[in-house]
Amino acid sequence: MKWLFFSYTLPSRPSRARVSTWRQLKKLGAVSYRSVWVLLHSTERLAEIRKLVEDIESWKGEALLIEGKLVDKEDEEQLKKAFAQSRDEEYLEVIEKCEDYAKEIEFEINRRNFIFAEVEENEEELEKLKQWLRKVEKRDIVGAPLRKEALKHIKACEVLFQDFSRRVYEHIQGMDQERRKTNKTQRPDPHEK
Repeated sequence: MKWLFFSYTLPSRPSRARVSTWRQLKKLGAVSYRSVWVLLHSTERLAEIRKLVEDIESWKGEALLIEGKLVDKEDEEQLKKAFAQSRDEEYLEVIEKCEDYAKEIEFEINRRNFIFAEVEENEEELEKLKQWLRKVEKRDIVGAPLRKEALKHIKACEVLFQDFSRRVYEHIQGMDQERRKTNKTQRPDPHEK
């Protein structure tokens, strides 16, 4: 496999530069391995790292970017394990947020809060979870073990959302029918004197 190896130094102030660099590396899926940041080589990642090098230099820092292969297969296996562990941490966070989502839906059902605003809010939260999962999957270059579990949790959230939406719809439809019945019985008959 071809890898990108990246190292940099930045002045201690402002800390914003170090935090921004770290965030960008994490977003790209980089793993800190033996004091070097490592990414699987791709044209897209290479372009992003080159932009990051420009940012680092603008902050009066220095960067070193190397393309290459690991000579020792055992090192490559250890590196892949580091990538899997890093992604599994992210998948675990997605799973935990899915569990929170399920509890929120259950809470709304138990209190019979069957209003459209809750449908909208829960739909937005579900989309955030799905978008987050897609970001983690994009960084997952080794097929981390918890990916399947995270996908199952997202699917379960989709089912919960569909069920909750159906309940809200049925509740609102029932209220509308009740309202129409009440209005019919309260309207005076124009033929009655």
